[in-house]
Amino acid sequence: MLLKKTNIEERLQRLKNKQNNEHLILDAVYNILEEDNNKDSLIIDTLSSHNSSDKNDFEFDLLETNRIYHINQIKEICIDYRLRFLDSKYFKGELPYEAISKIKSIEKDHNTKLNGFKIIAPSKLFKLENADDPLLFAPIGNGYYYLIHKWGNDLNPFRKLLMWPYKSFGNLIVATLLISLIATGLFPEGIFSNKPNSAQAGMIFFFIFKSIAAVVLYYGFAAGKNFNTAIWNSKYFNA
Repeated sequence: MLLKKTNIEERLQRLKNKQNNEHLILDAVYNILEEDNNKDSLIIDTLSSHNSSDKNDFEFDLLETNRIYHINQIKEICIDYRLRFLDSKYFKGELPYEAISKIKSIEKDHNTKLNGFKIIAPSKLFKLENADDPLLFAPIGNGYYYLIHKWGNDLNPFRKLLMWPYKSFGNLIVATLLISLIATGLFPEGIFSNKPNSAQAGMIFFFIFKSIAAVVLYYGFAAGKNFNTAIWNSKYFNA
């Protein structure tokens, strides 16, 4: 059986066509990646820039109801756990790529460009102007927000209890009274008299209460601290 002779011109043409096809594929892939990178850059720019938009054009039927929250619910959580709800431009933590990816996915599904991003996080994660579990939101409108992404570690299970005294001035007074009562109970008997009585206990309690209250007030004013109800949506460090 005779083997067919090799036509060099044909082989050369095949090689040329093959290489051209590969270049076309590579160009197409490059364009896709470049377009994707451009979208990432636009989203990052939007997240880090000032945008006061309070509404986005979502497709209602595509929204997940378990991700929709009203501003009053957000406010209550922020007050309970001493968190802030601020524009994403103030966020100084590292924004995970999963958040950007979810924004791109939502923009594609809803055929829109999202704006007005806000984040729930502890104060230390924001670049606050002088006067551990972030959640990224986009406004829907009429005080409703859509949860885009949550990342980082969960909050300390005792955070709500630890931040309870900072909710309001009344809470702070009650907490100071409770601590003073505990301190009075731990105070050694017989220091001022061999026969402890209620008058002596009252005097010790009053002395301890004044001391603790003075420390609390001094720390509060010196550090420029304020109550949770005043800072939950404030961009100022000493609000």
